[in-house]
Amino acid sequence: MTTPARRLRFYKADVFTDQPFSGNPVAVIPDAEGLTDREFQQIAREMNLSETVFVLPPTDPAAIAKLRIFTPTQEIPFAGHPVIGTFFVLGTLRKFPLRESVTRFMFECHIGLFPIELHVVGNRVAWVIMSQTKPQFLETVTDMRWIYEISQMLQVNKTAITDTRLPVEVVSTGLPVVIVPVRTLTAVKSIRADPTGTKEICEKLGAYGLMVFTTMTVEDWASVHARMFVASIGIAEDPATGSAGGALGAYLVKNGVVDVGPTTEVLVEQGYEIDRPSRLTVQVFSDDDAIQEIKVGGQAVMIAEGALMF
Repeated sequence: MTTPARRLRFYKADVFTDQPFSGNPVAVIPDAEGLTDREFQQIAREMNLSETVFVLPPTDPAAIAKLRIFTPTQEIPFAGHPVIGTFFVLGTLRKFPLRESVTRFMFECHIGLFPIELHVVGNRVAWVIMSQTKPQFLETVTDMRWIYEISQMLQVNKTAITDTRLPVEVVSTGLPVVIVPVRTLTAVKSIRADPTGTKEICEKLGAYGLMVFTTMTVEDWASVHARMFVASIGIAEDPATGSAGGALGAYLVKNGVVDVGPTTEVLVEQGYEIDRPSRLTVQVFSDDDAIQEIKVGGQAVMIAEGALMF
């Protein structure tokens, strides 16, 4: 047996939850400098989670770190729960000083520089909030043939969508997502999305995933109940999706689904159908009837640590 040439520490956190085995897991490699692109992809495939994050020295002096995010099959430019999970891990490991009550940094990823806030209580990271890009409302799907195709792919009646009197819309706060309103919680829970159909629809609409929501919820605290399907990157259903949560928050404010003010807070419950309940907090900041900023935040818990040997 040959001796491994390298031992590389990794950590796993469950994100958008305060309970182990809930939320959305992410793997974090805090010291990824020196790895090749091929090794990034091999490690992400080995971790076999929706995303693995590699932390590198920043190329921009304004940033504290550069993040590269990989699914088991490809690199993606931006994501929500991996960023929140990574800074929870880095803060927990004291990779930088923590200041109560809020520690603020900038981080770098493929689509630019973004602020990150670590809310600190008792010298512990209690909450992480990320900013996203201003929303882009890319396309409203008005062709009923598309609506029928989406309903068939989700295996729900077309009227479950049309009776909401809300649009099916492609929205982006970093990554474009198809937002689909559904009238009842029962209908949302009954969805059995066809992965091939999901991938085809997202490709046609230029989106990376499809998020279904209803204003009927399981928990009293929640504003909406959501499910996210990301077959385009090999994920049948995602338990908690920060990037899509930001897009959903923007959609809800734009379409008047929630009570709108200068700061609108939307609480999203997700992951219940796959036994990984999650809670996402989305803050939408508006001025003169225009959305100016989106923030997405949540809790996280450390679930594993170890070493890769290769």
